[in-house]
Amino acid sequence: IDMTLEGAEEALQVARSAGVLLQVGFNRRFDPSFANVRERYRSGEIGTVDIMRITSRDPEPPPSIDWIKSSGGLFHDMTAHDFDMCRYVAGSEIEAVCAAGAVRVDEAIGQAGDIDTCVVTLWLENGALCSIDNSREAVYGYDMRMEVFGRKGMLRALNETPTRVESVKSEGTLTDKPHYWFRERFPESMLRQAESFLDAVMTRSAPLVSGADALTALRVALAADISMREKRVVRVDEIKLSREAAS
Repeated sequence: IDMTLEGAEEALQVARSAGVLLQVGFNRRFDPSFANVRERYRSGEIGTVDIMRITSRDPEPPPSIDWIKSSGGLFHDMTAHDFDMCRYVAGSEIEAVCAAGAVRVDEAIGQAGDIDTCVVTLWLENGALCSIDNSREAVYGYDMRMEVFGRKGMLRALNETPTRVESVKSEGTLTDKPHYWFRERFPESMLRQAESFLDAVMTRSAPLVSGADALTALRVALAADISMREKRVVRVDEIKLSREAAS
């Protein structure tokens, strides 16, 4: 919504005052595989969850350094989707953040003031831990995976591939690489996202992804910024909302 907490809060207040039905584009909530993980976890299939792992890696860096400079940074542009998926799947708010970042892909990204590689640990209010790793360049394709580990087992959403065909020969087994980019990986989630929004408009019901969800992801991203910079664990409640937004 905005690069700053103040700007995001103001935008949400304007939308509320105008009676606008606002849905934010966290499309991964609508992905069939990720949604299935959430549903089965929530049903109690794997019992109490202790650990979540989320991997998100792009196949190539952004198109230009100017884009990097205007993106808000890796935690805001990329990891924000993972922050949202963590709390959405777990059904629990993020309590604290420990983030580490590095420049491993392109020195120009570092010179622009950003990172291209990160590992983030999240503490959830329900006691579970979540580990997120991001990279701006995975040479094999768009790497999107999730694992939820519980007392009774594990749920895992693996990479989607163009086909499920395996070629098995004496040399070994060959499979398709993951889809190359988000357009190929998430067409179903994009469609479901649009359908969900249209349904909310027609029925005047609450959208699945609200402005408050975006504000929460922004607070976690800001906490990650501080954590990386100051090399410490940062509680999300250190990122203060205005009284009106908090209510």
